[in-house]
Amino acid sequence: MKENMKIFVDADSCPRLARELVMRAAKRLRIEAVFAANRPIPSVEGEFLVMELCPEGQGMADDRIVEQAQEGDIAITRDVPLAARLAANSVVVLDDRGRIFDRNNIRQLLSLRDFQVKLAENGLETLRFSSYGKRELKTFADSFDRLTRKLSAKK
Repeated sequence: MKENMKIFVDADSCPRLARELVMRAAKRLRIEAVFAANRPIPSVEGEFLVMELCPEGQGMADDRIVEQAQEGDIAITRDVPLAARLAANSVVVLDDRGRIFDRNNIRQLLSLRDFQVKLAENGLETLRFSSYGKRELKTFADSFDRLTRKLSAKK
């Protein structure tokens, strides 16, 4: 196990409230948080916060997260294919609603995602995330807190 856990955030799609929570936690816990995106994300500045500005293009930020994240790190994304790549490398993955992606559930979640994409391509309605509010943030915060405590204890 590596000595210093890092947090990687797929910042292009991460809601502002979740990003702010991660920034506060990174500073409080003294854990480096890397926000990868194809565009600058406002307010990502200060000690323990890194804005990783990636080249424009499909999947460039995803590729950068996969290159850097290691076992013992936490990644935050709602991108299921990215979560699958990270889980294959033993990175703990959490979406912005508190759902954990791991080797035990990623195949099923990837199949469900692919099915929904096919439905959408054929003009059929698929499930969409509702708005992001206090309830979603609380669920994310609880899961994030449990993961940071668990992984910090393994150091």
